[in-house]
Amino acid sequence: MTRAIVLALTVLTGFSGLVYEVAWQKLLATLLGSQSEATAATLGLFLGGLSVGYSLFGAVTRRLVGNGEQAGRPVRLLALYGCVEASIGLWAIAFPALFRAVQAASVAAPDLASGPAFAQDVVLSALLVLPPTILMGGTIPILTQALARTLDDATRFHALVYGFNTAGAFAGALAAGFWLVPRLGLDGVLFAMGAVNLSAGAVFLLLGVRRRGALPVARAVPRTNPTGFVVFALVALLSGFAMMTLQTILNRVGALAFGASQFTFSVVVAVFVLCIALGSFTVSALPRIRPRDVVASQWGLVICLVLLYQLLPNATYGAHVLRSLFRDNAAAFWPFQGAAFAAILMVLALPIGLSGALLPLLFHQLRGEVDDLGGVAGRLYSWNTVGSLLGALVGGYALLFVLDLDQVYCVAVAALVVGTALLTMRLLAVSRSAVTLIVVLPTLSGLLFLPRWDPARLSAGLFRFREPLPSTYAGPAALYADVYRGKRMVFYHDDPISSVAIKDLVEAKSGGSLVRSIWNNGKSDGSVPADDGGPFAVDMPTMVLMAALPAALADRCEKALVIGYGTGVTAGELMSYPETREVVVSEISPAVLRAAPLFDFGNHNASRSPSLRAIRGDAYRTLLRSHDRFDVIASEPSNPWVTGVEMLYSREFLEAARARLTPGGVYVQWFHVYDSDRETVELVMRTYAAVFDQVAVWYATASDLLLLGFASGEHALDLERLGQRAAQPALAESLGRAGIRGLPALLAHELLPLGVVQAAAFQGPVHTLLHPLLSHHAARAFFLGSTAELPPTYASEPARVGADHSLLRLLALRGGGRLPEKARQEAAEEICRFRKLECATFLAAWLHDEPAAPEAHALAERVRSQTGSGGDLDPEHLAALMVLFGDGAGSSDEAVSYSVAASATNLFTQSYTHAAPFPREVLAGLWRRCLGGEGRCAAGLAAAEAQVGPLSTRLETRRR
Repeated sequence: MTRAIVLALTVLTGFSGLVYEVAWQKLLATLLGSQSEATAATLGLFLGGLSVGYSLFGAVTRRLVGNGEQAGRPVRLLALYGCVEASIGLWAIAFPALFRAVQAASVAAPDLASGPAFAQDVVLSALLVLPPTILMGGTIPILTQALARTLDDATRFHALVYGFNTAGAFAGALAAGFWLVPRLGLDGVLFAMGAVNLSAGAVFLLLGVRRRGALPVARAVPRTNPTGFVVFALVALLSGFAMMTLQTILNRVGALAFGASQFTFSVVVAVFVLCIALGSFTVSALPRIRPRDVVASQWGLVICLVLLYQLLPNATYGAHVLRSLFRDNAAAFWPFQGAAFAAILMVLALPIGLSGALLPLLFHQLRGEVDDLGGVAGRLYSWNTVGSLLGALVGGYALLFVLDLDQVYCVAVAALVVGTALLTMRLLAVSRSAVTLIVVLPTLSGLLFLPRWDPARLSAGLFRFREPLPSTYAGPAALYADVYRGKRMVFYHDDPISSVAIKDLVEAKSGGSLVRSIWNNGKSDGSVPADDGGPFAVDMPTMVLMAALPAALADRCEKALVIGYGTGVTAGELMSYPETREVVVSEISPAVLRAAPLFDFGNHNASRSPSLRAIRGDAYRTLLRSHDRFDVIASEPSNPWVTGVEMLYSREFLEAARARLTPGGVYVQWFHVYDSDRETVELVMRTYAAVFDQVAVWYATASDLLLLGFASGEHALDLERLGQRAAQPALAESLGRAGIRGLPALLAHELLPLGVVQAAAFQGPVHTLLHPLLSHHAARAFFLGSTAELPPTYASEPARVGADHSLLRLLALRGGGRLPEKARQEAAEEICRFRKLECATFLAAWLHDEPAAPEAHALAERVRSQTGSGGDLDPEHLAALMVLFGDGAGSSDEAVSYSVAASATNLFTQSYTHAAPFPREVLAGLWRRCLGGEGRCAAGLAAAEAQVGPLSTRLETRRR
């Protein structure tokens, strides 16, 4: 009964241990940054603490058992372990307060260069992480020694402890990524898991007090140091290095196949951990373990990994086929995640399961040579964890500066080959020369000649296609050929952060490049026309406006910070302005900087400009450590569903950015409505408004939004000044590269005027580093792949602020209340170029003022012909919109039906545009005339006012 309770509790402690790892890594990222060095340091501290713990508690159990044997009394190891677990729980509960103290110490520390400052923060992080992780290392040695009954039973029970603890970690990996962190936040997670460990510790203490204690297991031979332990230690170390390195590679391949979201990371880690648990459970069920079985299992692992190497280049194809089987709706999200888990498990179960069997098998070979089972288990696992530490720091980080994923994979397999050769010589008594000549050298030579992974397949980005393509089921070769038809790879490199590819869209006949784009982890993050005659790159307006818009609105643009180099267009545009003295770029990916010269043709030779200062590292850490002040900060990261990117949208990051703005500075943040939903967009805007008092939202293209935060907003509504700055030759040329010519066309890009977001007062939580919500929401929205609607801003107060602050309306007021004909046409052309919904409303307002305006009718007809259908620009729809401006039924005194009034209300909410707002009294008039005809109109009016705010203070019921 005691052993059953202990095994159940090890599931809980394994669960909490993995959740701690996730939570601590996210917390320490706020101190160390989210770059690869920080991730490696955090994982290194975690594994280093475990390694010390295994060794320390192995020695402790050995000494306690020895003392107990000499005194002739049992040792209450379960009570000791109860104290260990309770201490972990107490530390977890205190962790948030300790972390804030460490943060304060980091900020208060003397200024140092970036390298020493990072080392200083690693030391501070070690003070937080090492104590609990050292305590976690007590599980295997203490419980193995405490509850093993005989030498034959020791292997089985040891494997069960390892297996149950790892099974709990598997559940923790899924729970942390999919539920706990988004629901509870990091502090809440630590408090909850601390309670788990405290409860487990109390039960272990109770068991230890009630149980008489453990006597040493009877040994088969006199106590000695295990013969050849060094060989077993080296095998454990090499295995730890190889498997941690392979876990990193498999995570990266999973990100390329399924998208680099937190869900992908959680699923791959969970599968990896589950397979290790299954391998350990298998060992516990074996009736007999022979030395040749141990050796065979490891050579089998090598063979499986070589076979897996051949499959992984097509992982992107397999993931796409799987995704194509599921619909794009919320109900399919969990079934798809389950199917992805099952598919990955099917591929990895055998190789990773064999690796999970190794430590229990090695323990079995050693347990008959010593009586201190806990001691030998502790040392064995300590060496394995040291190997895992090297795998995290060397295999998962350092090697990726010089090698690609497939080459690092081969290095990991080579380490396993060496370890298995040592095991063969130790257990089968085969001569060193025979193993080296017959097995090791041919195998290592074979690894050198394995075919390289095709980067085109890895970076194909097939996870972006949710529906089957014509060649989806025709096999990998046919699908990749279709996806790359008209494309050419010109650069590829895997670095510790991401897999970066540069691709050219080429003309079929001449083979000339038309558009060049950068791809990070299989996702396009920007494109530039390769020549003036090529097609207009869809991302060009966004990248240009990221520079031109804040430069035009800021007091000045002498010093700028660009977060994320990408194609270098934003940085290059900023450097092209005569007043700009320096542009600092914070770029986290070494490969992006390495590829930077490939885009010099389209960004004013940005990478070679003396005005550019590139800092490779995490943007949050760059801001916190910087003493500079910037007139413009432009943040153009990847999508927030990508793991790590959500930090750049957090309240803490925005606060750091605002603190680095000059008094008249502007912060611009890119966001998107494609592959998103309204909840996610509202979360981003709500977080932005929680930091900046003055916020405006502009659009660059149909799906790209630009959020502008002003340090003061003093000149944000100064139309005269904005017009003068936009007319400066360098800025005018820059805007021209975005296809914008003239002030009205520029103002047409304003979507939510200054103050509208604050006036809307969107209710709900904000995204913070301590409660990261965005990545969870964004990843689910990415799965659906729909286009988000903007959150509503047609209520009374945001509508009033929008009408007062709309720059196009302010321009109209300069002309007596209406835009001049040419200005109106320029604005309409620009709006209709990207935003069809706002285009319809703007045209309806134009036609309301000038029903016969030939330019308005011609523009509507041209847009209809370009889209292939009328939609929002159907004459009937335009006529319905015109009613809301006061024409037709909107200005008569005739009673209207409930359906007419309700339809008008729906149209009001769906098509409201601040540049051409509907007069609220027109909608009020429709409901007033409805109230005279139908009884249910009173309820309809109440519902309409609850939705859009008061329509009129005097709506009297008319009687027939």
